[in-house]
Amino acid sequence: MFDQAGLAALWAGHDAAISSVHFLASDLARLIGAAKASGVGRYLVVGGAGSLEVAPGVRLVTTPDFPARYKAEAEKGAAFLDLLRQEKELNWTFLSPSALFVEGERTGKFRLGTDQLLADPAGKSWISFEDFAVALADEIERPGHLRQRFTVGY
Repeated sequence: MFDQAGLAALWAGHDAAISSVHFLASDLARLIGAAKASGVGRYLVVGGAGSLEVAPGVRLVTTPDFPARYKAEAEKGAAFLDLLRQEKELNWTFLSPSALFVEGERTGKFRLGTDQLLADPAGKSWISFEDFAVALADEIERPGHLRQRFTVGY
């Protein structure tokens, strides 16, 4: 994750590269630099829910009930999204899960959103690992969110 040239070499010649790393344990600028240097067709990032909005201009990570143990990681993920949004050359996509990202089952039935946290009628915001993976694979096969973030939830 810190070897920009090595990552660029690994990603070169591929249609897509998926980055699914802990934001605190990586160098965001090097990841973006590697994606750009590689010439990869698409750079997809597995993001977090913390940068999603719960009200206009209010990110989930800034709310009082956001778990303290995830705060630093969520803030760095939000910083990564902000860096990507400044990119003019890179064809990127950032996929954020819902607030609860849990083991479950693949249903293939979920909703897509943009920058707002998705919740069901009871206020629960969640997605299974399995359906998140389906949404990511769907995005690779049928691009719908070029140079933007989207989210998935039930």
